[in-house]
Amino acid sequence: MYAPLPASFLARAARSDAWAHWLDGLPRLITDICQDWGLEPDGAVMTGEVAAVLPVRAEAGEPAVAKFGLPHSEAELEHLALRTWGGDGAVRLLRADPRRFVLLLERAEPGHDLIEVPVVEACEIVGGLYGRLHRPAIPQLDRLSAHAARWVEELPRLRDTHIVPRRFVEQAISLARDFASDPETDQTLIHSDLHYANVLAATRQPWLAIDPKPLAGDPAYEVAPLLWNRWEEAVASGSIRNAVLDRLFAVVDVAGLDEDRVRDWVVVREVVNVLWSTQEGSRPGHEDWVTTATTIVKAVQR
Repeated sequence: MYAPLPASFLARAARSDAWAHWLDGLPRLITDICQDWGLEPDGAVMTGEVAAVLPVRAEAGEPAVAKFGLPHSEAELEHLALRTWGGDGAVRLLRADPRRFVLLLERAEPGHDLIEVPVVEACEIVGGLYGRLHRPAIPQLDRLSAHAARWVEELPRLRDTHIVPRRFVEQAISLARDFASDPETDQTLIHSDLHYANVLAATRQPWLAIDPKPLAGDPAYEVAPLLWNRWEEAVASGSIRNAVLDRLFAVVDVAGLDEDRVRDWVVVREVVNVLWSTQEGSRPGHEDWVTTATTIVKAVQR
């Protein structure tokens, strides 16, 4: 038997009918999976933004985790990315039930991630992981170029809002249009959400990636989350621009990425973040999110 799900996680049922339906059936799903797969609970349930993770003992007492995800499009093909990587730079996939969004994964060290590692060093570690994770794109994945084409249509909503300087909106639209028609935009299997909390310490390899949101994409697209996460450290540094560029250069140097292409994707992703944030204007921290995105766009300009 496992400990009850945290009340704060169950309270997310108020977010939507989809959340309510999934959370209502989650206790039974956990019980069924443990019985069907012969798993023994081995600790308290951990929760993320859209998943519950239960430490378990699998066959022959092997430590593992069972991940139960809220059904949503970004997690639909996680198992395919993990299977493609085969444990090289990412946690091993031991078993999957994609229909129910359940994965059995190698257990790394939850709570031991890159957040406590000095930020430039952490960026270098992530840059090193890119070389292992970036493979030829598999055919089932969504294409980044399709997202870019959609952003070309959506970003003009920001033109007259004065939320972000119009010149940055126009820049993002132009860059997204170019990326949408660039064959290089869709050539590579990318993680797309490889920030500091999604890299865990492990014994088999020093660091392993978790929680991919895989795309057929562009390696240069990957860098932006390393800039907006751990933002308070950039603010406290005394020079936000230098702090942002130190992170960017660290990744570019280790991973051998095209610096200009990285800068361009940062502009697109941050202006898209502003768009998404305005669509959720009542979300706590909305104004801070817009300020952060705008500041990063300014910092990466040539």
